[in-house]
Amino acid sequence: MSTLDPVAVFRTEAAECLEAIEAGLLDLTHQLDNKDLVDAVFRGLHTLKGSGAMFGFEALAAFTHHCETAFDRVRKGEVAATSELVAAVLAAQDHMRALVDQPDADHGDTGNKLLAQLQAAVGGKQAAAAAAPAAVPPPAAVLDAPAKMKNSWRIRFSLPANSMANGTNPLGLLDELRDLGECSVRANTSAIPALDDLVPTELHISWDVTLTSEQDRSAIDDVFIFVLDDMELSVEEISDTAAATAAPVEERAAPVPVAATSTAVPEFRPVEAVPAKREAPAVVSQAKAAENVRVPAERLDELMDRVGELVIAQSRLSQLASASTDIALRSVSEEIERLSGELRDTMMVLRMVPVATLFSRFRRLVHDLARETGKVIELVTEGESTEVDKTVIERLADPLVHLVRNSIDHGLETPAERLASGKTEAGTVTLSARQAGGEVIISIKDDGRGINRERVRAKAESSGLIQPGQPLSDSELLQLIFAPGFSTAAAITNLSGRGVGMDVVKKTVEALRGAIDIVSMPGQGSEVSLRIPLTLAIIDGLLVRVGSGRYVIPLSAVEECLELSLEEDLRSRGRSFISLRDSLVPFLRLRDLFRTGTKPDVHQKVVVISTGTERVGLVVDQIIGDHQTVIKSMSKLHNNVATFSGATILGDGSVALILDVGHLVAAGQQQEAQLRVAG
Repeated sequence: MSTLDPVAVFRTEAAECLEAIEAGLLDLTHQLDNKDLVDAVFRGLHTLKGSGAMFGFEALAAFTHHCETAFDRVRKGEVAATSELVAAVLAAQDHMRALVDQPDADHGDTGNKLLAQLQAAVGGKQAAAAAAPAAVPPPAAVLDAPAKMKNSWRIRFSLPANSMANGTNPLGLLDELRDLGECSVRANTSAIPALDDLVPTELHISWDVTLTSEQDRSAIDDVFIFVLDDMELSVEEISDTAAATAAPVEERAAPVPVAATSTAVPEFRPVEAVPAKREAPAVVSQAKAAENVRVPAERLDELMDRVGELVIAQSRLSQLASASTDIALRSVSEEIERLSGELRDTMMVLRMVPVATLFSRFRRLVHDLARETGKVIELVTEGESTEVDKTVIERLADPLVHLVRNSIDHGLETPAERLASGKTEAGTVTLSARQAGGEVIISIKDDGRGINRERVRAKAESSGLIQPGQPLSDSELLQLIFAPGFSTAAAITNLSGRGVGMDVVKKTVEALRGAIDIVSMPGQGSEVSLRIPLTLAIIDGLLVRVGSGRYVIPLSAVEECLELSLEEDLRSRGRSFISLRDSLVPFLRLRDLFRTGTKPDVHQKVVVISTGTERVGLVVDQIIGDHQTVIKSMSKLHNNVATFSGATILGDGSVALILDVGHLVAAGQQQEAQLRVAG
C-alpha cells in the first residue's frame, strides 16, 4: 500500500492556493474597493503562510508573511488597495512559487527586491512594519502601548457538531483569543446529551468569552476567519464595569464529566443555540468534499490503455461471435460490447477537464503584457465549461500563449491609434471554446488592425516561400504566417519578431490531429480557430477498404458518402472533381495515392471529409462501416509519413492505418489549385 508524501501533498495544495490568490489579485485590479476580494486574498496568503511553516517551508512562510501583513493593513483601512500593490504582490507570488518548488535553491536577492517593491507600493514609514520582521511580533510590541486604549468585548460562539471530526480544535481558538489580551472563559455544557446518546466525536459545548485587549474588532474576526462560515458568533463591545463582573475560569480546564455538568461549570443562556437543522448542510458539504479524490494522471493513462485493450479484445470477440451459430456466445458478446462501451464512455469523462483551467492562465499573461506594452487590454472568455481531454489541455498551453501574445503585439493598436480610428481605448482579446461534433473549437479573437496581407505576401516572396506574383487564395495567404521563421514584425521585441512561435503552434496542433483556421478583416481584427479532437485515445471511425488494405477515417470529419461508378471515374480522369449540390469538390483517388497496384471496384465510393470550410472527397473501394478505434502511435520510423496519424488493431488482429484528415484536405486543395492554374 503506497503512502502519500506529505510534502508532495503540500505542494499540490500550495499550487491551488497560489492560483486562487492570483485569481483574486487579478479580479482586484478591476475592483480595488472590493473588500470581499481583499479578504479573500488575505485568507489565501494566511493559509499559505501557515501551511508553509507547518511543512518546514520556513523561507516561504517568512516571505509570505510580508504580503499578508500588507493586505492586513488594507483590510483594516490603514492603506488603500492600489494597482501598484496588486502588481507587487503578483510579482511576489511568482517568488512564492519558486520557494515552493525549490525551497533550498539560491534565489539571490529576488526576495529583498520584491519586498522593497511591496514597501514602496504600501508607502511611507508604515510599510516598513510590513516588510521588516520575518516573524509575527506580538501586537503590543509593534504599537505604542500608552497611546492605545483597551477595549472590552463579550464573545459568544458555538461550532457545528462535526467540527472536531473535521479537524477544528476549539481550544486553539481560545488560545488565540488569550493571545489578544486578558481573557476569561465560561463553557456552556447544557447541550450535552445523556451518556447513552452521546457521540464522542461530536461537539456540544459553546463558549462565552470576556476579552480586554488593545486590539480592535478585526483582530477578533481574524481568530475565527477560517471557521466563520459554519459557526454561530456574536461579538459585542461592553463597558469596563460589565467586564469586571465576568467570572474567570481556569485557563485550560479539563474536560467536564457529563454527570457533573450542572454544578462544575456555571451555565448561561447562549445568544443563539446551534439548531439541529443547521448541521445537515455541513454534513452534505462534507460528503461532497469526500467524493472528490486526487488521482495521479499516470494512473488515468494506464487505465485508459487497459480500456483500449479491452475494446480491441471485445471487437475480436464480436467478430468471432458473428461467425458462430452459438446463441449463448452471441448474447455474451453483445453484453460485453455494451459494458465495454459504457466503460469507455466513463473513462472518457474521467479524462475530461473544463477548458476554464486553460483559460485562467491567460488572465495573468494579459495583465502583464498590458503593463509592458502600455496598451489597454480586456480579456473575455467564453465557453469555459467546455470539456477537453486533459492531454489536449496540457499540449495547447504553449500554442495559446504564442497566439495571445501575437494578437496583443501585432493585432491590437495602442490607445492613441484606436481612438484615432474611432475605436474604444481598450482593445479586446476573446478566448472562446465550443464543441462541434467530435471536435472542440478554441478561438483567439481580437478587435485590432487585422493582418496586413500586402506585408505578408512581400515577406513570403522575399523569404522564398512563394514565387513573386504566385496566385494564392486568401486562406492560403493567411496560412503563410505559420511558416517556420516567418515574421512581419519591424523590430525584435520581448514579445515577437524572431519568427519562432507560430510554426510551433501549427506543428503542435497537427500533432494533436487538429487544424487551424484563420480569418482576418482589415481594421476589424483577426480570429484564429484551433479545431482539436475531444480525445486522443479512442475515437469513432469509418472503416474503409482501398485495394486489399483497410483504413480508418475519423468519423467526426466525415460529411457524407457518395457512389462513384466506374464510368464516372473514367470520365473524371484528368480533372478529379465531383459536383456536390452546385459546388465542385476535388477528390483524391486513394488507390493511386497509396499505389496499391489493384484494379478499382465496379462501384466505388466517395467519402467527403472536411476541416472547417475546406472539403475534399476520398475515393475508396468499399465502406465497411463504423468502428471504435483505439489509436496507437506510429513508430519513429514512420514519423515522416504525413498521410497517416496513427494505427489501430482490428478485431481479426490485423492493423489498419488511420488517415490524417488535415493532410489529405490540404493535398486535395493543392491539387485543385494546380488544376485551376493548368486550366
